[in-house]
Amino acid sequence: YPLCALAVSDERPVSTQSTWGGLPAYLIPDFRFEDLLMAVTTALVKELRERTGAGMMDCKKALTETDGDIELAIENMRKSGAAKAAKKAGNIAAEGTIIIKQNDGVAVLVEVNCQTDFVAKDESFLAFANKVADAAIAETITIEDLQAKFEEDRVELVTKIGENINVRRLQYITGETLVEYRHGERIGVVVAGVADEETLKHIAMHVAASNPEYLTPEDVPADVVEKEKQVQIDIAMNEGKPAEIAEKMVVGRMKKFTGEVSLTGQAFIMEPKNLLAKFLKRKTQQLLALYVWKLVQVSKKKEKVPTAWPLV
Repeated sequence: YPLCALAVSDERPVSTQSTWGGLPAYLIPDFRFEDLLMAVTTALVKELRERTGAGMMDCKKALTETDGDIELAIENMRKSGAAKAAKKAGNIAAEGTIIIKQNDGVAVLVEVNCQTDFVAKDESFLAFANKVADAAIAETITIEDLQAKFEEDRVELVTKIGENINVRRLQYITGETLVEYRHGERIGVVVAGVADEETLKHIAMHVAASNPEYLTPEDVPADVVEKEKQVQIDIAMNEGKPAEIAEKMVVGRMKKFTGEVSLTGQAFIMEPKNLLAKFLKRKTQQLLALYVWKLVQVSKKKEKVPTAWPLV
C-alpha cells in the first residue's frame, strides 16, 4: 500500500479507527480523502433526528448522501417518505386508539390504527390521533376528506415511526345530553339520551364491560337464535336427555341466551340483581343513541371492520 500512503500528506488527520486490516482509514485501497473531511458527525446526526424524528441510521444515510448538507437531507427524506409509506401500506394495522371529542351537543368517535401496541402508546402517534380528532369535531367532515386532510402528516409519521398508520373511521352523534367513556385505548362508547350525566355514564360503563350485541332480546336475529338453539339441543342430548326433553330444556336456555347478548336483558353491573331494562325505566326518560366502538378485528388473510352500530 505504499502508493496510497505517498498520496497523503503527513499533516492530514489520521482516523483513530482500524477500519481494514489494522490500517488507518486513509491507507485503505480506494479510500477518498474527501470522505474523511466530509465525515458525518454525531452532532449532525443528532440535529437531523431532532428536526425530523427519523431513526439514527436513516439520518446518517441521508446526511452521507448529501455530503453533510442537512437541509438537502431533510428535503430528500420528505420526498422519500411517501415511497416508504406506500411500502408500509400493505402491513396490517390492528392496534391503535379510539379518540372521542365533544363540542356543542355533538360528539365524534375517531379510530386511528397502527401495527403494534408499543406504537399505540407512542406520544407522537397519540398526538397525531388527537390532532385528527380535533379537526373532526371542529367541522363536520367525511372520512375521505379527513384522511386527505392529514395524508401528509400521516406519511411523515410513518417515515418517523416505521409502521403503517391509518385514519380508519369516524362517527358523529348528537343529543340533548352526551356522555363518553373510554376503556383504555381499545373501546369507546358514546351515549345520548334524556337523563342526567351520571346515569348515562353508568350505561356507557356497562356497555363497555358487558359488550351487548343487540338492544333487546327481541332484536336478536332468528338465524342467530336458531343456530344457538341447535347447539343447546345437541348439548342436552349429549348429556343423555331424550329429544323431547332436550327441546323443553332449551326453551329456558334460549331465554337466558337472548338476554345475555342484549342490552336490556343483561344484569346491570351496578345493580347485579336487576336487569338493565329496569334501571333504564327508572332513571331515563329516553335513550336516544348509543354507539360502541372497538378496535378493528384484523386477521392475516383479510381485514374485518365491524361497523359502528347504534343500539337505539
